[in-house]
Amino acid sequence: MAKLMPVFLLAVFLTFVIATFSSRTLRFTAEQNQPVAGIDAEPQVEVKQYWMVFLEAGPNRGQDAASTALIQEKHIAGIRKMAADGKLLAAGPFGHADSLRGIFILNCKDSLEAVSLIDSDTAVMTGRLTYTIKPWWTVKNCLFR
Repeated sequence: MAKLMPVFLLAVFLTFVIATFSSRTLRFTAEQNQPVAGIDAEPQVEVKQYWMVFLEAGPNRGQDAASTALIQEKHIAGIRKMAADGKLLAAGPFGHADSLRGIFILNCKDSLEAVSLIDSDTAVMTGRLTYTIKPWWTVKNCLFR
């Protein structure tokens, strides 16, 4: 059940974005991340790919209080650096006590860059957090510039 929660949240969010911001049909190919030309006379909407990262409780959460505080401090410092570098657009914890801990939305050129950023997070390196990365598209300049 906990594994389905990220998919459900993503589906609800995407439905909201599409219903709110588009009276036209979005047509694009995910592989090329480009609008499909010549389908109809409607103007095509440009989409942009981002990377949605679901942070989950990791297998190594038994650190003492001082170690946990240090890991969290470095985790937050990493978040601030990614944001300052323009790579992190949104981040935050979830407000419930299951294995899904938080979310990042990353602006990266590809999944390798996204994985590299997340793998350098102290909470991930120590095993306090694990993650799942999903490609995510939205209308360009709709939510993020």
